[in-house]
Amino acid sequence: MIAGQATEWVDNLHNIQQSFGVNEFLVIAPLSASGVVLDSPESSKLLSAVAIALSNCGSNWPAFVPVHDPSRKAYIGIQSTGTIFTRRFDADRIGSQVPVRLMHMEGLYELFVAKFASFDYPMNYFKVSFGMKLTYRTPPFDDDEEDVLENVEAEVKESEEVNDGYDRIKVQWDDDCPWAEWYSAEDPIKGFELITIWPRNTCESSMEMAELENASSFDAEKWSLYPLISPNMIDDSDGKFIGFASQLRLLVGALERSFDAKFLEDFVSAENIGSDNSNPAVVIPPPTVRDRVLKELFHDGAQISSSLDLESKNSRAIKGAPLESLFAQFCLQSLWFGNCNVRAIATLWIEFVREVRWCWEESQPLPRMPSDLDIDLSSCLIHQKLHLLAICIKKKNLLNHENHTSVEITGQSSDDKGLAEFDRNEILDLPQNESMVDEFDSDSPDSEGTTGNLTVDAECAVASPDAHKSCPIRKGSSGIVGNMMLLHSFQKMHAPYTQDAPVMTEDMHEERLHAAEVCGDAFSTSGQLERDILSSDMSAFKAANPDAVFEDFIRWHSPGDWESEEIEDRSTGNKEDPDQCNWPPRGKLSQRMSEHGNSWRKIWNDSPALPASEQKPLFDPIREGEKVLHYLETLQPHHLLEQMVCSAFKVSADTLNQTSFGNLQLMKTKLNQLYITLASSLRPLRANRTHDKYELIGDLRRLCLVFENIEKLLIFVSSLHRKLRDAPRLTEAIFNDYFNYYLPKMGNSSASICFDKKFSNKQQVSMLERDVVANLFPPPTANQSWRKVLSMGNLLNGHEPILREIIFSVAHRVGDCHYGSNIPWTHTEEIETHRMYIRGTSNDLQVALSVTSWD
Repeated sequence: MIAGQATEWVDNLHNIQQSFGVNEFLVIAPLSASGVVLDSPESSKLLSAVAIALSNCGSNWPAFVPVHDPSRKAYIGIQSTGTIFTRRFDADRIGSQVPVRLMHMEGLYELFVAKFASFDYPMNYFKVSFGMKLTYRTPPFDDDEEDVLENVEAEVKESEEVNDGYDRIKVQWDDDCPWAEWYSAEDPIKGFELITIWPRNTCESSMEMAELENASSFDAEKWSLYPLISPNMIDDSDGKFIGFASQLRLLVGALERSFDAKFLEDFVSAENIGSDNSNPAVVIPPPTVRDRVLKELFHDGAQISSSLDLESKNSRAIKGAPLESLFAQFCLQSLWFGNCNVRAIATLWIEFVREVRWCWEESQPLPRMPSDLDIDLSSCLIHQKLHLLAICIKKKNLLNHENHTSVEITGQSSDDKGLAEFDRNEILDLPQNESMVDEFDSDSPDSEGTTGNLTVDAECAVASPDAHKSCPIRKGSSGIVGNMMLLHSFQKMHAPYTQDAPVMTEDMHEERLHAAEVCGDAFSTSGQLERDILSSDMSAFKAANPDAVFEDFIRWHSPGDWESEEIEDRSTGNKEDPDQCNWPPRGKLSQRMSEHGNSWRKIWNDSPALPASEQKPLFDPIREGEKVLHYLETLQPHHLLEQMVCSAFKVSADTLNQTSFGNLQLMKTKLNQLYITLASSLRPLRANRTHDKYELIGDLRRLCLVFENIEKLLIFVSSLHRKLRDAPRLTEAIFNDYFNYYLPKMGNSSASICFDKKFSNKQQVSMLERDVVANLFPPPTANQSWRKVLSMGNLLNGHEPILREIIFSVAHRVGDCHYGSNIPWTHTEEIETHRMYIRGTSNDLQVALSVTSWD
């Protein structure tokens, strides 16, 4: 057997290399069940024969033979150096009942010195060189169960006196993590191992070794730390890791089955589930569980929160619902409802829609949904529909209030009538003071010639070509439009208050665009596609500008369709004089607007002069609300599941994105890459076309594996950050090591790969970080099971090392020692005559001795 170079305290050395300080070596073992040579004379003969053979070949390799019982890990060996020296090796182990004297460094020192000291060469004659390595292990971070059991009796007595014991519920490590609302993750870091290495030193007596045993661990030359990782963070077996990724995988399975039926009720029906009701794929949770979920969604006073602002900028590329919205929470609840099978989801959705209809019929605000914001067309369609319904409920309540007020308005004061007008403005989305704007002259900050809500324009007093006409009555003006003047009347143009375009979801926009294409009209935006919207704007413009013509409306509403023939400059001259004011404006309509039979001019001719406050509302909340409910109640299973998959991936990523892990750029980069991958992989679901079912499901399952890898990394880095919060450099170094170790598993294939099952990368701890690391070792209490009665010394906050390794050695110059008396050398050379490697604890001791002699 050949191994690499051996250096003191180097990781990944073979046991023989570390024990005897050799480089290359050869092990001769029998092909027996035990793998050792049990007979001592036989092992000696075998070793001698091997040594002769190696010498004849000119090889200096040491040869070893395993002896005794395999559990003792005993070896004997020999090495010919090619000179007059020969090295002999011997190793053995005490597996239990280690003598007390050998638990302490004083006794170990005396054991080594006894191997070469004699009456002629007493112990204090030699200067022994030694190096030491101590390994400490933190107590488990999950509370020690044995310690809990030891305190049960005391806690019961206390609880009987003061309370019922509910305050003593065990707290999980991740209770304050963003995923804790949905599942509790196993702590991926079970503990830390701290390795302290002491510098090489010399000792002349056992008393010095006794003093060293009481030395502080902070005196060690080097500290190295590495985490103990849970096996479940590495194991690829199904069911080993429970988190968002595992439930998303079940949701993808539900999507696969959703193509089997046209209606959600088909999955709930008992005739369609087959005979095996115990199959987890068809089990529906009991009604009590369903009612609890619906209560959390609807009846706990939950409202939309500011957490929408916490979404990643890359999250908006995924067509799903915002994190705290009603449909997003429905998707998250569905992941953990039963086994996330399609029957359970169908059952929950049907009850969910019933609750939504109850809110509509009872005019109750829809929880977790805004009612005063623009609909986000980048979200999924179900979320858009629920947002539209929330707006409809609000407008329905205002409309009901207006109708109720109109019945009782007779005989009421003018203030009460103003309140009714205010309610109407709310329904039309108009400013509260729209009806009062007309009381002021829009051309001047001072009021002039007002009569109620009607304004007699002061401009009538100015001589103009239209002076012979009656003074215009202006209504619904929001103010003048810059320096623009009307074409046929020497009056300033006023911008009217207009009704907002009807609130529309994505599918409504598409329908109206399609209708416009069929009609052959090419309006610029979807808000101008309908005739009644344009007619409403024209009516409001006419009311605000009684003397306006069609061309004036085009100049205000669609400036691109007015071709001006002048450079307007009204900085000088008398603005009250038409001749000096360069009036009227010169220009013409565009070709599109000047064509014979233009639909805009026809609508202009048919539109009456009415301010927005007196017009029929463009948006009918009752009709639109019923249409939303019809959509929700007739939604096909695969359309529901497709939107659920997109939203569930999005909100799961958004939830994990709130994890606190410090300023680790590598983790931030991986999260951003996850969002990009999600947006790309989920894009086929947002396109309303026929999918290749099997290809789609396969891609989504691979996406679940990618998500699981990032989720595991986030859980790991969260645990690491909270344990080493005050040592950010050390946290980042350990995470980078773990990431590089985990990187081979981060592909999108679940096929087995060559992967190191053990993470053992160690990071050096700086002097400034030692206090932070020492805090990982809290002082133990007297009743904790890991407190040892017989201490080995070198305690760290009361914790003894789990492993102590010591190397003793003695070196002599050949000419000065008893080996050099008959050596025909003209010079002297220092050689290591004795070396002893000791490894063990209070319950286990392994000793390996190598002796160099002159034959």
